Amino acid sequence: MKAQKNNEKLKIIPLGGLEQIGMNMTAFEYGDSIIVVDCGLAFPEDDMLGIDFCIPDVTFLEENYSKVKGMVITHGHEDHIGAIPYVFQKINVPIYCTKLTMALIDKKLEEHGMLQMVKRKVVKFGQSINLGDFRIEFIKTNHSIQDAAALAIYSPAGIVVHTGDFKIDYTPVYGDAIDLQRFAEIGKKGVLALMCDSTNAERPGFTMSERTVGRVFDRIFSEHQKQRLIIATFASNVDRVQQIINTARKYGRKVCLEGRSMVNVIGTAVELGYIDDSGNTLIELDELKNYPREKTVLVTTGSQGESMAALSRMAANIHKKIKIMPGDVIIFSSHPIPGNEKAVSNVINELSEIGAEVVFEDTHVSGHACQEDIKLIYALVKPKYAIPVHGERRHLQAQAHIAESLGIPKENIWLLHSGDVLELGNDSARIIGKVQTGQILVDGLGVGDVGNIVIRDRQHLAEDGIVIVVMTLEQHSNRLLAGPDIVSRGFVYVRESEDLMDEANRVASEAVNKCLDRNITDWSKIKSEVKDALSAFIWRRTQRRPMILPIIMEASV
Repeated sequence: MKAQKNNEKLKIIPLGGLEQIGMNMTAFEYGDSIIVVDCGLAFPEDDMLGIDFCIPDVTFLEENYSKVKGMVITHGHEDHIGAIPYVFQKINVPIYCTKLTMALIDKKLEEHGMLQMVKRKVVKFGQSINLGDFRIEFIKTNHSIQDAAALAIYSPAGIVVHTGDFKIDYTPVYGDAIDLQRFAEIGKKGVLALMCDSTNAERPGFTMSERTVGRVFDRIFSEHQKQRLIIATFASNVDRVQQIINTARKYGRKVCLEGRSMVNVIGTAVELGYIDDSGNTLIELDELKNYPREKTVLVTTGSQGESMAALSRMAANIHKKIKIMPGDVIIFSSHPIPGNEKAVSNVINELSEIGAEVVFEDTHVSGHACQEDIKLIYALVKPKYAIPVHGERRHLQAQAHIAESLGIPKENIWLLHSGDVLELGNDSARIIGKVQTGQILVDGLGVGDVGNIVIRDRQHLAEDGIVIVVMTLEQHSNRLLAGPDIVSRGFVYVRESEDLMDEANRVASEAVNKCLDRNITDWSKIKSEVKDALSAFIWRRTQRRPMILPIIMEASV
C-alpha cells in the first residue's frame, strides 16, 4: 500500500444497495485506483410488469474504466453476485472472492459463455490482495450461506471495514465461528469507517444460531413419521439443507432437491465438500418413486411464493413430476421477505385446499445481525465514522441510532443515497458530489431496452387494455377505401358490448372523414384526430382510458 499522496482523500461511492434490499454495489476510489465491492441484482417491484430483475447502472465505472483494478465479492447471494454476467459485458476486471462464492460465480459465467473471458482468483480468509492503492483483507464471518467474508479495506487515507451480510454465530453448522479476534485487532489499529449490514438493525437482541433450527426439525420429523415432508427454503441456505440431511438420516428418510437454483447451489456445495452426504441421503427426483412417501423429504424452492418456483407449481397442481396429496406436511423454513406476504399466503391457501398440513413456525433464523450483534462489531472495530449499508431507509436509520447510542457523534454518521460521493479523510468527511446511478431493467435477453416509458405502457395495457383502429387509404387521392375497423383486447368483452363498439366505430369514421374533408393528408395528424375523438368518447361512456392505436394502410387501386 502506497503512502498518502498530497493529502488525497478516500471516496466511497454506493452504486446500489441503499434504500432497497438487493442490488448491492459500492465503489472505493483513491487517486488512480478504484475497487468495487459486490455486484448484485434486485428483484422487480410488483408494478414492473414482465421484468425479470434489476441491475445497477455502472456508467460511473465505464467512464473510469482505466482506474478500476478489480471487483471483490463478500458472498454468493444473488443480491451480491447476480448482476456479474450483465455488468461484465461493459466492464471486465478481475474478480476476487472465497471458494464457494467463486464456484457460484463460475456457474453464472459459464451459463452466459463468459467463463474464459473473466480473470478470477480465489482468496482464503486471512489473506490480503493488493489492488492499486488498496489492500483488501478477507475476514471470516457467518451468514446464511457458506464462505461469507467481511473486508478490511486498507487505503493511504485509513482503514474501512465492510461487514458484508453477516451474523454472529458461535455454533455454526459448518466451519468456524466469525473471527471476532481479527475485528478487534483491526479496531486497535484505528479504523476510519465501518460499513455495517443494516438488514436486521430494527430487531432487538441477538440473532439465534442456525443450529437452533436443527432442534426444531428433529421435533417435526419425530411428530410426522407417517407423512411425506416437503420443506421450502432459500436455495442458497446450505447450512439449512445440511441440517435437513442430518435429521433425515437420523429418521431413515431420503432427501430430494427440487427447483433449478436449489439443485445448482446445493450440487456445487456437495462437490466442494461444504455439505456432508456421507450417508448417501440425497437422491435424484426420478428415484423418489422407489421409496415410500413417508420415507422421503423434498427440499424445494418457493418459500417466498414466487409464481414459477417449484412449490408454487406443486400447489397449483401444474408440476410435471410431483403431486401434493392430502396428508403431506409442508414446512416453510423462511420468513416472508417484506412485500412477499400476500404471495406466500396464496400458496399456503392453495396447499390447505389440497388437504396438506402447513407448518409455519420456528424453522428459520435470520442470516443477519440483530442490534446486540451490531453493537458488538462497533465495540470491537471502534470506527471514527459510521456508514450504515444494506437495507431500506428505515434499516439504515435504525443502525444510525445504534451507532449514536454507542457514542459516535451524529456528525460522524453518514446515511448515504445511491450515487453520493462521500470523501473521507482522518480530519473530515463530506459529500462532494453525485454520480449517475439507477436500475437497469432486465427482461429476457434484453438489458436496459425497457425503460420507464415501456413500463408505463405495460401498466396502461394491464389496467385499461388496448383499442386498435385500422383503416385503408388510397395511395394518391387519400380516399378512404376500407374501415375504420376497431379491434380491442383487454378493454371490454366485445360480444356483450356491440352497441359501444358500433358507436366507437361511428366516432372514428366521423373523425377520419372530417380530416379528409379538410384535405388533411398528414397521416400523423389523421391518427391524432382519431385518437383524440375516440379517447374522449370512451372516457365519456366507460370512465376508462385504454391505449388507442390507429393504424393506416396504403393501397393502390
